Amino acid sequence: MNDHPLSGDALLQRFQALEHFLVTHQSLWRPRPFTHRQLPWETEHPELAQWLRSRSLEEAEAAHNQPHQLDAPAPFRELASQACALSRVGELPQQPLRPLPARFSVDVPGRKWQQIQAFASRLHFQQAPQHWLDWCAGKGHLGRLLSHEGQALTCLEHNPELVRSGQQLSAKLNLSASHIAQDVLADNAGARLKAEHTPVALHACGDLHVRLLQLASAAGCQQLAVAPCCYNRISTPTYQALSETAKASALHLSLDDLALPLSETVTAGARVRRQRDCSMARRLGFDILQRQLRGIDDYLPTPSLPPAWLAKDFADYCQDLAALKALPTPSRAYDWAALESQGWQRLAQVRNLELLRALFRRPLELWLLLDRGLYLNEQGFAVHLGSFCPRQLTPRNLLLLAERA
Repeated sequence: MNDHPLSGDALLQRFQALEHFLVTHQSLWRPRPFTHRQLPWETEHPELAQWLRSRSLEEAEAAHNQPHQLDAPAPFRELASQACALSRVGELPQQPLRPLPARFSVDVPGRKWQQIQAFASRLHFQQAPQHWLDWCAGKGHLGRLLSHEGQALTCLEHNPELVRSGQQLSAKLNLSASHIAQDVLADNAGARLKAEHTPVALHACGDLHVRLLQLASAAGCQQLAVAPCCYNRISTPTYQALSETAKASALHLSLDDLALPLSETVTAGARVRRQRDCSMARRLGFDILQRQLRGIDDYLPTPSLPPAWLAKDFADYCQDLAALKALPTPSRAYDWAALESQGWQRLAQVRNLELLRALFRRPLELWLLLDRGLYLNEQGFAVHLGSFCPRQLTPRNLLLLAERA
């Protein structure tokens, strides 16, 4: 498969190939190592399971962003090769942006500004947009960059504080932008969209970007550009397919499944990673304990805990969490050091076992994006799907460009 953006018949062909791959191998990517002491596929592939379980936490961390490069036992390499081929999507054509005064990037974190510039540089439409609509705009940084040559700009944002800040920034730059406080999921959101708008959304989560695709189609918008994010941020307990093709699919996804594409991180600093590792190792240690206390060898979901819990000693952490879950009180004489050590051992195993699931991150994300692309096709849009920046800048680097003939 060559490295071009996907469009036309290629959207459906790739969707079907991905669906076959994901359905065929769902026993490998659906079960989460964090919640299973033993994964169902381990009996089928004992050599691979043993190899992954024997590796260190540091080795898992080193392979996190490039799992397909691991020289692991079968069937790992073959799956990695298939996943890479099926996930291959080229860059959308780039147009150089006109130089902007430095004051446009004031108040924007550096990485975010790079993402905004990369996104904006790929918005090539047959008809020049007349009125940009920045969806879930925050302070409207993307919209301002796009409209700085004089096009009209409307920014929709739920948070009134961000709306106020955005309006002030636009006024400072002498841009005639309209910043509007709007919950885009509310019943009245459709009235904000007009046929002359070109809606754009950079990293709008789950239901927020889905809502844009639906409302923009209904409003008769001629063009739109969306880089989706957080496919699991939806109000329904399972995935609701958009296109007729995906509605007929054999692939049915839970919220856990939808979180898989988001498990890749490229930006966490050392302190954040340490905190995350410590939190997970403690949860895994507690998981061993709760199975003993309940006499049930099953995972028990626990709530999100404030960072202050990591400052407790491990015995207090476990006792307080047991109380929170109304479990029998563990004895103070428990060997807490051994349990904590087991938690860290399990973390190393979990992270390494996750590398097999990681091969399916991008295929699943692409399947979800193609569902959106096929839906837009059904609404009369010609669709191009490609990347707008390197993965190192953001793993959510895929963009749907849609335009009606």
